[in-house]
Amino acid sequence: VTDLEALKKNVNNLVMMPGEQILHALPQEYRVDGDSNIINPRGMYGSRLEANFHIVVGQIASIKNIARCVEQSELKVGDITLEPLASSDSVLGDDEKDAGVVLVDIGGGTTDIAIFKDGIIRHTAVIPFGGKVITEDIKEGCEIIEKQAELLKVKFGSAWPGENKDNEIVSIPGLRGRAPKEISLKTLSKIINARVKEIIESVVSEISNYQQNDPRKKLIAGIVVTGGGSQLKHMGQLVEYLTGMSTRIGYPNEHLASGYQKELASPVYATSIGLLSMALAETMEPMAYDPNEIVLPESESAPEEAAQEAVLEEGAPEQEGSTKAKPRKDPIWKGFVSGIKQWLEDDDIE
Repeated sequence: VTDLEALKKNVNNLVMMPGEQILHALPQEYRVDGDSNIINPRGMYGSRLEANFHIVVGQIASIKNIARCVEQSELKVGDITLEPLASSDSVLGDDEKDAGVVLVDIGGGTTDIAIFKDGIIRHTAVIPFGGKVITEDIKEGCEIIEKQAELLKVKFGSAWPGENKDNEIVSIPGLRGRAPKEISLKTLSKIINARVKEIIESVVSEISNYQQNDPRKKLIAGIVVTGGGSQLKHMGQLVEYLTGMSTRIGYPNEHLASGYQKELASPVYATSIGLLSMALAETMEPMAYDPNEIVLPESESAPEEAAQEAVLEEGAPEQEGSTKAKPRKDPIWKGFVSGIKQWLEDDDIE
């Protein structure tokens, strides 16, 4: 176990509030013998290693419910990942993460935010409403059923109310032989615009919480909007207008091989493709030791501080009886995974 791994393990052993569980411990910066602002201390010499971590915590009940849904589909849960972390892997480039960028993933139930700077995730937040709330607003405002409201949003919805004229009308079939209901597209866009503005105001608030007027935290790459809610017409223009930051819609085509189905490049699949990409990268990562040949002792040391900071000092006695693993053979599944990867990269796939 390396010093960095031991430090992260100490953070993961922090005692949380009842009913909470640590999902991610994301290192922000390291300090070696007092030298700060070190991004990667690997290979450096020192006697005292410290780090600041951004800790992502989830409710245990919610985590178990998600796992149960997956298992009921006859699948196994490999890991739990925060939604914007997965989406960022499929829609953001490394240059954007380095320059500073805000990812806004507008899903059905929530809007998730992740802020990157210097290639590191610096801030995360979850806004408790998303596309479903917009559908509910349309349902109540137009006095129609939810299915019709969702269809209206997808087919005619616009985040910019000035686009539609007063005489643009869409007819909704009546229920059980009742007369059709006529709805103004301008009224529809006003309903959508009001809720989208509320979401973006929350995004701006989270950006301010991160920056705190610090010029070093400038987000040069602006905002990337993804998820199903990003497909509303003029969403990018409205976000740019309200925030004053350059904005684009994030399509999950960063890792898709040529010949992929066009439907997969929709922002709706940003999180799914990101999860698959992260899982594949983790599967292909070589292991330094064979877990069947060596058993590492459990660390009994507690972190020196209970905040989002951990310290590891040199001088602990070495564990006896540990042997370096023999060079292990390639696992059976390696050829299988390579075959799948080759299949995904095949340009002739339609």
